Amino acid sequence: MLTVICNAPGQLETIERPRPVRGADEVLVRIRRIGVCGTDLHIFSGNQPYLSYPRVMGHELAASVEEVPEGSALSVGNVVSIIPYLACGHCRACLKGKTNCCQSLAVLGVHRDGGMAEYLCLPETALIKADGLTLEQAAMVEFLAIGAHAVRRAAVSADARVLIVGAGPIGMALAVFAGIAGGEVTMLDGRADRLAFCTEHLGVAATVPVGPQDSETLAGLTDGDFFDVVFDATGNPKAMERGFSFVGHAGTYVLVSIVGGDICFSDPEFHKRETTLLGSRNATREDFGQVIAAIRAGQVPDAFITHHMTLAEVPDRFAGLLDPAAGVVKAMITVS
Repeated sequence: MLTVICNAPGQLETIERPRPVRGADEVLVRIRRIGVCGTDLHIFSGNQPYLSYPRVMGHELAASVEEVPEGSALSVGNVVSIIPYLACGHCRACLKGKTNCCQSLAVLGVHRDGGMAEYLCLPETALIKADGLTLEQAAMVEFLAIGAHAVRRAAVSADARVLIVGAGPIGMALAVFAGIAGGEVTMLDGRADRLAFCTEHLGVAATVPVGPQDSETLAGLTDGDFFDVVFDATGNPKAMERGFSFVGHAGTYVLVSIVGGDICFSDPEFHKRETTLLGSRNATREDFGQVIAAIRAGQVPDAFITHHMTLAEVPDRFAGLLDPAAGVVKAMITVS
C-alpha cells in the first residue's frame, strides 16, 4: 500500500508497505481523507516534542470499513471518523472516563504510525460512525472535537465573554463551539487573514490584531472587565503567559496548546482574580459525538478546507503549507 513517511525533519517520501493484517479484535479500515494538522507541520519542521523519526504522520482521518470482527457494531462500507488517541482502558484516568489523558496514551501519527497510508488496523473503540457526513467533514471531526472538549471543560455559558488567543484551526474550532454554547467570542491573532476568516465564516463578535494597543482594545470591548473565559491556542510560551492578564475576576483560563517548557504567571494577580486554570488535552468519544451531531445540524461552517492534494503529492507539496502567504486554513489529502 502507498504510504508517506517522514524520515527526518523536512524529509518526506512515498514508500510501499504491505497492507496490514487485521488482528482478531481489530477493524481494517481504508483511509479516504486526511486533514493536515498543526502537529503534522510541527513534525515536518522538527519541533514536536513527543516524537521520534521515522514516523508516518496523520491523525485527522476519515475512513471506510473494510473488514470487521465477528459481533462488531460496524459493517463493511460504514464511513467512520477515527479517534486517534489510543488509550489503555485500565489506568485511573481511563476508568474515570478521561481516556483523552490516559497515562500511557498513544496518538496515531505521533507516538505510533498514523494515517498517511491506504489502510490501518485499529480497535473498534477508535472508530465512530459518521453517517450523514461527507468524507471531508468526517476527517475534520478530530480537530473540531479538540475545540468542543476545551469549551466543555470551561463550561462556557450563554452570554459569557470569551477570548480566544490564536486563530489557527484549533482556535477556530474553539470559536465554533463557544458560539454554539452561547458565548460572545473575540479572537486575538497576529494574522489579518485569519481574523478576516473568523469574521466572515465564524460570525465572531470581534477580532483584535496583536499589537501595541491590543490590551487597551480588549479592555474597551469589555468595559475594563476583560473576559470570563480565555482560551490559548497559540503554542507560544510568551503568549500563554500574557494570556493570564486577559482573564477577568472570577474568570477561567484554558491552555489548549502545549509547549515544551515552563509557563510562569503572577501569583498575586492569579489569586486576586480567583482564577480557574485548566489544561485541555485532546478529546473524548463524547466530544466526537457532539461534533458529528453539530455538523449534521448545520452548526459547523463548511469553509475550513482551503487546500487539496492527493497522498502521492504530499512529499512535493507539503512544505508549501508552511508559507503564511498560501493562506492555508485546513489542507485535505485525498487517498484514492
